Amino acid sequence: MIPRVAFDPAAPCALAGIRVLDLSRLVAGNMLSLQLADHGAEVIKIEDPKKGDPLRAWRVDGLSLHWKVYARNKLSLALDLRAEEGRAALRDLAAASHVLIENYRPGTLEHMGLGPDVLHALNPRLVIVRISGFGQDGPYRDRPGFGTLVEAMSGFAAKNGFEDRPPVLPPLALADMIAGLYGAYGVMIALRHAEATGRGQVIDLPLLDPIVSVLGPDAATFRTSGEKPGRTGSRSLTTSPRNTFRTADGRWIAISASIQAMAERLFRCVGRPDMIDDPRFRTNTDRVANAEACEAPVAAFIAGRTLDEAMGEFRAAEITATPVYEIDQLIDDPHVQARGVLVDAPDAEAGSVPMHAVIPRLSETPGALRHPAPALGEHSRTVLRAAGWDDARIDALAERGIIKEVAR
Repeated sequence: MIPRVAFDPAAPCALAGIRVLDLSRLVAGNMLSLQLADHGAEVIKIEDPKKGDPLRAWRVDGLSLHWKVYARNKLSLALDLRAEEGRAALRDLAAASHVLIENYRPGTLEHMGLGPDVLHALNPRLVIVRISGFGQDGPYRDRPGFGTLVEAMSGFAAKNGFEDRPPVLPPLALADMIAGLYGAYGVMIALRHAEATGRGQVIDLPLLDPIVSVLGPDAATFRTSGEKPGRTGSRSLTTSPRNTFRTADGRWIAISASIQAMAERLFRCVGRPDMIDDPRFRTNTDRVANAEACEAPVAAFIAGRTLDEAMGEFRAAEITATPVYEIDQLIDDPHVQARGVLVDAPDAEAGSVPMHAVIPRLSETPGALRHPAPALGEHSRTVLRAAGWDDARIDALAERGIIKEVAR
């Protein structure tokens, strides 16, 4: 059973006292600010009063599950930045904040009169994260850039899938997620610099560059050998045997024998010790070059056994193999449950919502679920009061629709 947790607003966290203004929308910025919020930063989502963050519109059975997971631990200020009064509020907030995140097209912040020069004049220590598809400069800076486009352009899609089928895009916002994680890392570096020098800086965070960085040495391989990475399905271009194999009861097992000792152990386990000295399989390079023949005895061994039978033999032989899980099997896995990889958090609409626990696990300051994802404008008055705005001024903005307030 997934461990049930309670939100704890008073939980001590390492980033308590750090204030983050998150003007971004959709995935990358929310992934970035989630990392900071989970470890105690006060993250204020600046949202359009009429529509909110578009992530709210990604619904399953009427529930904004993406929002509930990736906006936890954040506050919502529904503020119209098209109005001068809205921009004035943002300037007041920026003057007392540590980080500002935005993902407008390059130049939009300057057009609004909120460029880095203006913000740094108000707050020299401010760290400004600028998320875009292709970066703040270069010939493609003005192109709209969703993650799908850079997943295709980066080379990921070209090497993903099977050789006789079309390139395959990922079934998740992969480029955005990677960029968000890089962005959180960049923020911590910049905050350390600001702490030491009193100077903030701008982090140029395109979606393209981070995903290119995790795809391996493809450019070096091409320069060296002239070879382009092809689509190999679940095989690897660097190690063999490595694939998924179907069992007698229709399940799947994944195997990665990525070191010499493991490959030899696997060959013995499947009853083929002769393969250890076979020149086709003697080294990893040999096995990669002859992957189909290398995997055939492994596939036959697994095909003749149920999942439980095959996994029993593999565990006894200490083979690096695992069942291929679907989500229900992941949820039910005793290790996942014991470790609290997923936790069940209270939710006003759904009763509870399972979500990933705080990552990474720090021994002294582990982070916490402090409060659920906010309703649109739930904290508008609270945030503006903290910025020094009195109720009369806030009421005037609310009457004109420049801010929105929603009580939970």
